[in-house]
Amino acid sequence: MRVAITGSTGLIGSALTRSLLDDGHQVLRLVRERSASAPHGDGSESAVWDPDAGRITPGALDGADAVVHLAGAGIGDKRWTEAYKRLVRDSRVKGTTTVARAVAESAAPPRVLVSASATGYYGDTGDRVIGEDAPVGDDFLAGVCADWEASADPAREAGVRVVHPRTGLVVSAKGGAFGKLLPPARFGLGGRLGSGEQYWPFISLTDHIAALRFAIEHEGLSGPANFTAPEPVTNAAVTRAVGRALHRPTPAAVPAFALRAALGEFAETVTCSCRAVPNALLAAGFEFAHPTIDAALDSVLKTPA
Repeated sequence: MRVAITGSTGLIGSALTRSLLDDGHQVLRLVRERSASAPHGDGSESAVWDPDAGRITPGALDGADAVVHLAGAGIGDKRWTEAYKRLVRDSRVKGTTTVARAVAESAAPPRVLVSASATGYYGDTGDRVIGEDAPVGDDFLAGVCADWEASADPAREAGVRVVHPRTGLVVSAKGGAFGKLLPPARFGLGGRLGSGEQYWPFISLTDHIAALRFAIEHEGLSGPANFTAPEPVTNAAVTRAVGRALHRPTPAAVPAFALRAALGEFAETVTCSCRAVPNALLAAGFEFAHPTIDAALDSVLKTPA
């Protein structure tokens, strides 16, 4: 199988690339021009893409079995100024439009485009259980997610199967938002954020990669799919689970006003609640290796007592 990937150097992209290469598949990394000549040393190939200019190396996707589009500016990498919010949106809309058009125009189109999204699509939904049929929310990130998914329409209209993984918090010690929570927790400084009552949809990195590969290979899966574990928990429960896994106390608590002072508008994402469940994945037959937060943490934090 030949798979083209954007965002192949990120937390999820690098793990997916390793997984595919380890199993003998071919990987084509879609990279910016300035890094196209850099050797990867793992047997993968490269082709140039420029989402700002709306182009990909002509013919690069011909013969690919699948395209996995993961690239986009980090949601929590910087304070949400108006300029950074534009970058967050534009990087997703322009990037997805570029990929979807290249897929649609390919001489031998791939069978599937797996184009990333996020559980932020739903906005703040309190303690209601949320499946993929729930409506879009009304905040900034929900609007970004809606536009992000709609940007894949050229591929859909060309008859290509499109899957949108709506990803929650990826449990990994190697990076991402969850990776930022671990250093203070290791020193006993972990604690709930805001009230702690908000649901945080999570998924282990291992399950996320398995679900991506399932989406590539399973013809019956299309449209949005919540990439979240089947047993969502609150921020307070995540905090307690981290404390148990690290054998550290979690007495600290960061009030909502302090989060707003530190993070600005992004604090609303940290404190909003989304009790998303993976109905589409489960209905298609996907099996989670780490269905609970304790199992997900155990997979990445094998800290002795």
